[in-house]
Amino acid sequence: MTNPDRPAAWGILPAEWKPLCAEMGIPAYRSAQILNGLYQQFAQSWHDITTLPKELRETLAQRVTLAPLRVEAVQDSPDGVQKLLLACADGERVETVMIPSKGRLTQCISTQVGCSFKCAFCASGRHGRVRDLTADEIVGQVMAACELMRPAAAGNDAGQESPARLGGAKPALPRPGNIVVMGMGEPFDNYDNTLRALRILNDQKAVSIGARHITVSTCGVVPGIRRFAEEGIQFELSVSLHAPHDVLRDRLMPVNRRWPVAELVAACRDYFEKTGRVVTFEYTLIKNANDRPHHTDELIRLLRGMPCKINLIPLSPVEGFDGKCPDERTCLAFLDTLLKAGFNTTLRKSRGKEVSAACGQLRLRAQTGGGA
Repeated sequence: MTNPDRPAAWGILPAEWKPLCAEMGIPAYRSAQILNGLYQQFAQSWHDITTLPKELRETLAQRVTLAPLRVEAVQDSPDGVQKLLLACADGERVETVMIPSKGRLTQCISTQVGCSFKCAFCASGRHGRVRDLTADEIVGQVMAACELMRPAAAGNDAGQESPARLGGAKPALPRPGNIVVMGMGEPFDNYDNTLRALRILNDQKAVSIGARHITVSTCGVVPGIRRFAEEGIQFELSVSLHAPHDVLRDRLMPVNRRWPVAELVAACRDYFEKTGRVVTFEYTLIKNANDRPHHTDELIRLLRGMPCKINLIPLSPVEGFDGKCPDERTCLAFLDTLLKAGFNTTLRKSRGKEVSAACGQLRLRAQTGGGA
C-alpha cells in the first residue's frame, strides 16, 4: 500500500490537483503540467517530469507518493492475450490482463488482493480477501500497461510492425481503449476506491477512457448495484449470474445465499429503470451443471421482459474446480435457444488459456511456489 501520510498521485482526481498545489505552495497552473506528466508522459517518478522545475519536483517527491506497481511476471498467449503479475509497495500481488481484439485493446483490472466471495470456479477467492486496493493501485494497473506498451508505440511510429499485444492497432497514445473491472476481487466490496479510480480513468485530463468503454462486473452485490444506479455516469454494468435458480447458484456462488436470484434480478430491473442502461448477464457454461435445455428455459423465464444482454462463456480450466467445459454443440444449442427467445446473446470465444487468464491463477501459483 502507499504511504498513508501522503496522498498517492494516481489516486488524486484531476479536479483536486489545483487545491492540492495551493496547499503545497505550488502555482495553480502547474497542475496541468503535473497531469500531463502523469498521464501523457507516463512518468514513473516525479523527477521524470522535466517540464517542472527541479525544486518543484523535489517538493512533490516529498509530499505526494508516486509508486508504480512493479511488473513481477509477464505471460504471453499465442492469441495475443497478455497477463501481468504486479507487485504493490507492500509486496502483495495483483493481476491484470490485456486482451487485443479487432484493432483495440481491452484491459481487465483488479480491485482487491484476493476476494471474500469464493465463487466455485474463480481462483481469486481461494485464500480469501487480503485487502482492498487503493484507487492509486487500481489506476496503477492501467499505468503499468501503458508503460509496457510505450516502447511498442514508439516502434509503430518508426514504421515497425505492431506487436500482438496491441492487436495490430496503431493508437495515437499507448493506452487501452476499454476497461473491464473483472479481475481479482469484487468491485462493489471496495466501492469507494473502485469508483474513484474509474472516474480518474474516465477523466479527459487523466487517462480519458470513455465511460461507455468501462464495465464494472459484480458477482451480485445488490446494495452495490443500487448505489451504482445513483452515480449518474454511463459506466456499463455486468452481473455474473451463472445459474437461473437459487439451489444451483448457492452452490456455484455463495454470495447468492445473501442476495438470492430474485432479489438480484429485481435490482437489475430497477437499475435499468433508473438509468436506461442495459445490464449484461455473464453466464459461464459448465458441462452437465448449468448447460441443459431446462436451464435455458429457466433463464428465459427469469429474464423475460427485461432489456438485457447475455454473455455465454465456456468454462476455462481453473485449478481447484473440477467442472468441465461443454462441447461446442451444447454451447451453440444454448445460444440458439436464447436467440430464438429474443435475447441479445453472444457466445464468447475462449481467450488466454495459455496464460491462465481466469482471475487469480497467476498470483495463486506465485504464492504457492509454482512460479509464473
